[in-house]
Amino acid sequence: MTRIDDTFRRLRAEGKKAFVAYIMAGDPDLETSLEVMKGLPGAGVDIIELGMPFTDPMADGPTIQTAGQRALEGGQTLARTLAMVREFRRGDASTPIVMMGYYNPIHARGVDRFLSEAQEAGIDGLIVVDLPPEEDAELCLPAQAAGLNFIRLATPTTDDRRLPKVLQNTSGFVYYVSITGITGAAAAQAVDVAPEVARLKAATDLPVIVGFGITSPEAARDIAGVADGCVVGSAIVKLVAEGRPVAEVLDRVAALAAGAHAA
Repeated sequence: MTRIDDTFRRLRAEGKKAFVAYIMAGDPDLETSLEVMKGLPGAGVDIIELGMPFTDPMADGPTIQTAGQRALEGGQTLARTLAMVREFRRGDASTPIVMMGYYNPIHARGVDRFLSEAQEAGIDGLIVVDLPPEEDAELCLPAQAAGLNFIRLATPTTDDRRLPKVLQNTSGFVYYVSITGITGAAAAQAVDVAPEVARLKAATDLPVIVGFGITSPEAARDIAGVADGCVVGSAIVKLVAEGRPVAEVLDRVAALAAGAHAA
């Protein structure tokens, strides 16, 4: 059982949906992003999704892409991101952390080295958006052998023929992308998401969490209401980009979390 599994078990017992918050590691600088990260659990975040900055983020819209560029320009590296997690773990041993990003930085570091360091730092799961199931031997299976959940994305274009392949080695939860496109491109609609979540849940016992296009507490409530929870990323990253004080960012996160938990 990972921290992710434990969190969903607790939430089910409490009759609550999960709220997942995404931030970019090192944006706008290491100190600020670490301060935000440390404040997320107190703001009601159940799972932290920590972005790994990368130069060519194919799934990310302008808000998150620019956040990654700011982080890289500020000197953020994979090693610094892992150090950030280790520092977070000094004060929080229970909140799950999922690293989300692309395979290139992991490949460059070396899979075995990365997984050893990730496990030691306190990472619980990985979302690597550019590794399809056909490449499971590359990272997915080694990650699971190391005790990390490997979380896969399902999308509106994942048809019934493709879905079993997507789910076969997925663990922790399934991340359903609510729209066809990049992050921040459109608003998620519960009426569209509900039948797709039902289709996924008919095929897996894993929790289904919905992300992309959720920007308000009301949207978080509505989307979480038809799934096992929701993810908010761009709406939080945008506040950081605007230079809002950390306290203001966390207040907004708390409002979003309250929306999801009210579902």
